[in-house]
Amino acid sequence: MRSRYAKWMYEWEDRLTSVDNNRVVRDLEWGAEFAHDWPCRNGIPAGQIPADPEKFFADYNQRIIAASDEFYSYRVPTDFRIERREVQVFSTREVPDPKLEAKVRGTFADFLRFTSPVRTPYPENNLANARWFPARGRRAVILLPHWNADAIAYTALCKVLNLLNVAVLRLSMPYHDIRMPAEIRRADYAVSANIGRTLDAVRQGVVDIRCCLDWLEQQGYNQLGLIGTSLGSCYAFIASAHDARIRAAAFNHASTYFADVVWHGQTTRHIRQGIEAAIDLERLRQLWLAISPMVYFDKFTRYRKKSLVIYANYDLTFLPEFSRQVVSEFAAHHLDHRVVVLPCGHYTTGETPYKYMDGWQLASFFRTAFEA
Repeated sequence: MRSRYAKWMYEWEDRLTSVDNNRVVRDLEWGAEFAHDWPCRNGIPAGQIPADPEKFFADYNQRIIAASDEFYSYRVPTDFRIERREVQVFSTREVPDPKLEAKVRGTFADFLRFTSPVRTPYPENNLANARWFPARGRRAVILLPHWNADAIAYTALCKVLNLLNVAVLRLSMPYHDIRMPAEIRRADYAVSANIGRTLDAVRQGVVDIRCCLDWLEQQGYNQLGLIGTSLGSCYAFIASAHDARIRAAAFNHASTYFADVVWHGQTTRHIRQGIEAAIDLERLRQLWLAISPMVYFDKFTRYRKKSLVIYANYDLTFLPEFSRQVVSEFAAHHLDHRVVVLPCGHYTTGETPYKYMDGWQLASFFRTAFEA
């Protein structure tokens, strides 16, 4: 019976993954120009193009890990503002769902806007965006969606958390929805065959989270947490390892090394297709080591917090064996955490009935996570 269920689940995952037919295969690019403004330069002049870009990035990753508090540091923005505008879907599909478009047409919401301290060549991406779901009290969380999520994903969860008196900032991750450059149709620049840009996107995502924490504190919220799903889970973990203000964090799909997910994941097979002729997994792992949650467990343990780790038994994107390694690290470091295993896959987590199981676990966690 279990094998029949697994076969059915994997087939369902395959169908859902195939819905997006506009993935673009791109060749390996080093993207050294994205490192021009990074800290931890160790005397390397800004703007200097390295003769050996692979060695440049491999060495830079080691410096980042050693001095990650500096790498993920920032200046607090001075232009926080609330912008009221019409809700848009910003679908990443080749053919947007007309039902979703009709659902939000004519509705308005409040969005936090500010200039991201991490500057990129794309003006749209440099203006951070977070939909605001206020609630009474002092509890608030920042929600990080999955890679290529549209702009209305997780809004139902935000409203459920509001019912529990938890305010939510639903952050648009770098290169997503309103932050997406006009030249692309998907959030490809957040994770791609461009080594430097992918590193830079994670740095920007982590810094933007911390800026949102600053704004929430200015509004009087002092019990702060994070929810991250898939790529958002990676951002959330690294932010949690570098910011003492986070008291509760939920990692909805968790994995070990950034490169391993890209290499083995069903969702990212087009990225592997573009780079595997030029580089192997072990080399790629070294180039993206500094954006891998696995290397920051020692820093994650510095700050006391409660954690929820959710993974799926039939996940073809964040492979279950990687998630189990994460769980083992939580246990080995004696961290205050709870583990939930869903009987579905990565994409099917967003389908009935599994989305309700997932949402219930997240809401239940944050209902009590801030209690002493």
